[in-house]
Amino acid sequence: MKKIKWTELIISVVAAELTGALSALLSGNFTDTYAQLQRPPLSPPSAVFPVVWTILYGLMGISAYIIWQSYSNTMTAKKLYIAQLAVNFSWSIIFFRFGALGLAAFTAVLLFALVAAMLVAFSRISPLAAKLNIPYLAWSAFAAYLAVGTFILN
Repeated sequence: MKKIKWTELIISVVAAELTGALSALLSGNFTDTYAQLQRPPLSPPSAVFPVVWTILYGLMGISAYIIWQSYSNTMTAKKLYIAQLAVNFSWSIIFFRFGALGLAAFTAVLLFALVAAMLVAFSRISPLAAKLNIPYLAWSAFAAYLAVGTFILN
């Protein structure tokens, strides 16, 4: 087993977490907006989202570190990681800042597809890195359901 490069691991996790934090900051007051919308069944309270996303960004950062440390051909996996992170970053801004519910629904579905593709690419390099993203894939599917449902209801 390779020796863990703690500084690089921490940087990878912090970079993922900061992506989420900056997106939330640029999204505006999401709690009030969320409360005013008609939401589909199974919609959790707004307090659930920051907790879940903090955990998921941490797992993303750890898995990205594993991929970046791999000696195999990782270019596709890295591109998919960056692409899904960019789409993830944009979703909250599209939904909350701009109120573009249709575009946000499309973005959520795109995010799910990118996360699925990333998970497949990661699995070819590191089964552990892929497994760390299973909760993210499940949450992205749920988030896509919520985004599409919210768009339809509003």
